[in-house]
Amino acid sequence: MSAYHDLTVAEFRALARVRLAAEPRIATTDSQIQPLRGDHDLNDSFPGFGEPGPVLRPAAVLVPVIERDGVLAVILTQRPDHMTSHAGQVAFPGGKIDRTDASPLAAALREAEEEIGLAPHLAEPLGYLDVYQTGTGYRILPVVALVASEFTPRLNPSEVADCFEVPLAFLIDRRNHRIEATEWRGRLRRYYDIPFGTRRIWGVTAGMVRNLSERLDPPC
Repeated sequence: MSAYHDLTVAEFRALARVRLAAEPRIATTDSQIQPLRGDHDLNDSFPGFGEPGPVLRPAAVLVPVIERDGVLAVILTQRPDHMTSHAGQVAFPGGKIDRTDASPLAAALREAEEEIGLAPHLAEPLGYLDVYQTGTGYRILPVVALVASEFTPRLNPSEVADCFEVPLAFLIDRRNHRIEATEWRGRLRRYYDIPFGTRRIWGVTAGMVRNLSERLDPPC
């Protein structure tokens, strides 16, 4: 894991091109295929999986990686406390895929610009993680992108309360990934939890971070 502390932009770009998918492995709306990743990763009998339910809601997020003072970091947001769902939680920039979006990538870039002011020309898409299905019926496609170092966040306060950066090496290091449990819909739910200072990266976001870690640094 220590080698990732010294990863350069060029090395990360080359690594991502090899380890990430060049195209999405499955469509976000393909109900005939169970995604490899999701809230079911740690829960064999998670409600909503393999059961009839509402139409799946396709979404996309951007996993923005940026170089700061020679160190690669991942940009994350914190949702406002007033939001009706996932209030106060840490997330990647992103959201639902609209009918007007040309692709999941276009949706992720649009949402990142709306939420943190990231102009699309400052983001270089490098590849895709696995589609992640949530217990609430979302299928989320994470897009990993390299962000130009001159980028300065401009937050949309109606969607983002705060924006912060976490060293990529810290997120990749699976020694920082804990497994916690809580009761949800009458069942015990297990989920990944990644404490970072006073922040807490958990649930869906932590699950996608775990996927990023296993893609960039496959288990032996």
